Amino acid sequence: MTGTLTWQLLRDLRTSELTEAGDTWHEVSSRSDSDRVRVDRAMSAKLRETQESESAEAALGRLQRLSRNFQYLHSECGLVRTTLNGLAADLAEPQNQLKQALADAAALNFTVHEDGSVSYPAAQLEDLTGATKEAPGSSVRGSSRLPLEPPGFGVGPQSPLYPGYQGFTPLNPNAAKAQDIADRVARAVRSAAEIDARYARTLSGLKAERGLDVTEATLKDVARDTADVRGRTGMYLGEDVPEDKSPAERKKWWDGLTEEQRREYLEVAPDLVGGLDGIPAVARDEANRTYLPVLIDELGHRGGDDAQTKLNALRMIQDKLNKPSDPPMFLLGIGDEGNGRAIVAYGNPDMSKNISAYVPGLGTKLDDEFVKDTMKRAQDTAVGARDVDPSSAAIVWLGYDAPQNVDVMTKGDAERGAPAYSQFMAGLSATNENGDPHVTAIGHSYGSLTVGTAAKQSGGIPGVDDVILLGSPGVDAQKAEELGVGRDHVFVGAADNDPVTHLPTKDEAALGWALGGPLGVLPARDLFDIGNDDVYFGKDPASEAFGARRFKVDDGPRMIMDGGGFDAHSQYFTPELDPESADNIARVVAGQSARITTEEYR
Repeated sequence: MTGTLTWQLLRDLRTSELTEAGDTWHEVSSRSDSDRVRVDRAMSAKLRETQESESAEAALGRLQRLSRNFQYLHSECGLVRTTLNGLAADLAEPQNQLKQALADAAALNFTVHEDGSVSYPAAQLEDLTGATKEAPGSSVRGSSRLPLEPPGFGVGPQSPLYPGYQGFTPLNPNAAKAQDIADRVARAVRSAAEIDARYARTLSGLKAERGLDVTEATLKDVARDTADVRGRTGMYLGEDVPEDKSPAERKKWWDGLTEEQRREYLEVAPDLVGGLDGIPAVARDEANRTYLPVLIDELGHRGGDDAQTKLNALRMIQDKLNKPSDPPMFLLGIGDEGNGRAIVAYGNPDMSKNISAYVPGLGTKLDDEFVKDTMKRAQDTAVGARDVDPSSAAIVWLGYDAPQNVDVMTKGDAERGAPAYSQFMAGLSATNENGDPHVTAIGHSYGSLTVGTAAKQSGGIPGVDDVILLGSPGVDAQKAEELGVGRDHVFVGAADNDPVTHLPTKDEAALGWALGGPLGVLPARDLFDIGNDDVYFGKDPASEAFGARRFKVDDGPRMIMDGGGFDAHSQYFTPELDPESADNIARVVAGQSARITTEEYR
C-alpha cells in the first residue's frame, strides 16, 4: 500500500489481490525452476556426453551461469510470493477488527468520519432530581480518553456544592461506546500500518542487482533474504502446522496443501516441517537439506566446545549428502537441541516394504564419531537387507539424549526418548506407500532400553513387527512377551565378551563401587566367570528366562585378558568384523527371520 493508510483503505482492501499477485510470482518461480532443470539435465548433460573441446567447456560455463540465474529467479520470486501471502494473512486480522467496529457503529446509529472520529446522538436521561434532561451528542477520536474523575463529583457546575447548582446532567452513555469504537478503529489502522511497513521493508530487499551474473555474494544474499522473509512470515506459516496432532493427521494436512503452500514451507520455513513425523520422507529430506546450512551458520556464530562439536558433525553430514550414496541418503531430522539430533535413512522409507529404525545408545551424541561410525551401521544394515530384499531401507534415529557414560545411566533418558521414538515410528507407517510395511525396531546398547520402554507402552511401538536388541544392558522387562510383538519376534544379539551385556544389577553395586564404580564388577566377571540372569536394567535379554530368539554373533575380544575393552560391544553391525551378526540383522530387517543362525541362551 502506498501513501497514508486510512480506515477506508483498510476496509476496502482486497487481500485476495495480494494472494493473486503471489500466485503470479509463484508461476514465474516455477517456470524458472523448470528452465533450470532443462538447462542442467538436457542441455548441459548432453553437451558433456557428446563434446570435449575448449569451446564446449566455454559453452558449459555459460550454461552453468544461466542455470544459476534461473535458480536465483526461482528463489527470489518464491520469496516474493511468500511475502505477499504473509502480508495478506497478517492484514486480515486488523481488517476484520475494523469491520467489526464499523458494524457496531452502524448498529448504534453512530457515524464514523473520514478522520476516524466517531459521533454519537443525544440521549434523554433523568438527572439526580428526577427531571428529564438531554445529554448532548458529540464526537470522539481514537486518541482521546474519557475523564478519569466520574462526572458529578468535585466543585463544578454539576456539583451540588457549586453556587447556582440547578441539578446534575448525566453523562451521555453513548460517549463511552463511541470512544470504544473510535479506539478500535485507530488500533486496527495503526496495526495494519505497522504490518504494511514491515513487509514493505522486506519486499524492498528482494531486489536483484543489475546484470545477469549470479555470484557467490548473490547467493549469500538469497540466504539473507530467505532469513528475513522467514522472520517476517513465521507466524503466518507456523499457525497452521499441526504440531499437536498425530502423524496420520499431519500426513492428511500435508496432502491437503497446494503445491504452492508446500513450496513455501520447504523453501522458506523448512525447520517447521523437516522434523515433523507424518510428513513424507522426500519432503522432510528437502526441508532438512535446506535448513542444514542455516543451522551450520547459527552454530558457527555461537562459539563454545559443544557448538563446535555439533558444527563439525553437521559439516560432515553435509559433505556426505553432497556425494552419491548407495543406498541413497534421506535426511529426516536435524537439530542442535540437547546432545544434538540427526535422523538419517539409507533408502526411501516411504517406498520400501521393509524398514528398520535403529536407536543408538551409551555415549552417542552428534559428533564426528556419530557420522563416521553410527551412521555407517545404518548404511551397513540397509546394504545387507537389500541383498535379501531390494525393497528395504534402514534408519539411524538420534532423536533423544542418550547417557554419555555408565555412571549417569538411569531409566530417565529412555523414558524421555521412548514417546518421541514411538511417534517417529507412527510417522513411518503413515507415510509408507505399501500399506502394511514390515517394520523392525533396533536398539543397541542403552538404545535397547529406549526401544524396550517404547514397546512396553500401551499399544506398543506403532507399526512394529520385530524387535532386535543388540549389546543390551536390559530393557526393564523380565520376559520378551512384554515388548508387544510376541516372543518369537524379539531377537537378541549378545557377544559373550561384550561388557555392557554383563553390567551388574543394582544389588551388585557394592562390589562395583569397591572395584571402581558400576563397571568395576566387570573385571571380576571376566576373571572369575561370575554370571546370572539379571543385568543392569532387568533380565538379561540373552537368557533363557527372558525367552527371546538369540542369534549368533562373534564373541569379540575379551575386555581384560585380550585387552579388547569395549570392542565386542561395537561390532554387531559391521560386516568386516562380525559378518554373521550383520547377516542375521539383515535377515530380520528384510522379513526373513526364519533364516537366522541361532545361538544357545546364556
